[in-house]
Amino acid sequence: MSGTRLNKYIASSGLCSRRKADELIESGAVSVNGKTIKELGFIIQEKDKVFVNQKLIRPARHEYYRFYKPAGYITTSDDEKGRKTIYDLLPESMFNLKPVGRLDKDSTGLLILTNDGDLINELTHPSVKVPKIYLVTIDSRIHKHQLEEMAAGIEIEPGKIAYADIIVLETDNKHTTMQITLYQGLNRQIRKMFEHFGYEVKSLKRIQHATITLDGLRRGEFKPIKPQQIKELRNFLNRISQS
Repeated sequence: MSGTRLNKYIASSGLCSRRKADELIESGAVSVNGKTIKELGFIIQEKDKVFVNQKLIRPARHEYYRFYKPAGYITTSDDEKGRKTIYDLLPESMFNLKPVGRLDKDSTGLLILTNDGDLINELTHPSVKVPKIYLVTIDSRIHKHQLEEMAAGIEIEPGKIAYADIIVLETDNKHTTMQITLYQGLNRQIRKMFEHFGYEVKSLKRIQHATITLDGLRRGEFKPIKPQQIKELRNFLNRISQS
């Protein structure tokens, strides 16, 4: 690579986002050809050698996959409690890919897996309201005023206000199935919102993240995301970041 900004070069290795790369540069953790660099706009050339915390890094070819997470697996590469992780279902060649956001152990559905640190940051940064769509079933009939409260925002933890757009798909006295759109990334947000009203979530499946959908995937299956789909995703993120 020639004439590349240092933070972009670091992000292109899959190590982290450009924002995190800036922090690493400012902290003195980055060196080029043996010299510590703290200049954010530093330009590197093709033959330069870049080290982060004394470890040589190189740009990686970006990879993008859709994965249908089954229930019973946690969204991490390692677990000190010995629980099953999504990487137990993936080939070793994909161990360098990171999930964009998380799904808790009991939840299922779409995960985007990539080594593109910039894209991960764009899809998860709280300043950009990226929609994530879920199919959710609870254990009772839900009331209209509760849907309105969730749309307006409810406090699920001290100082944390959660909100959601909800469309009821099916309901009776024993259950309600809904399509729920989130624009936040709070931990266990959907489950906590329904717990607030005394409901139990019986099933929770993510079916879409931004423009990427679960369509055509079986549980435990993964497929590459096509270049045209990535282009459409980037265009979508550019539009909503400017709105």
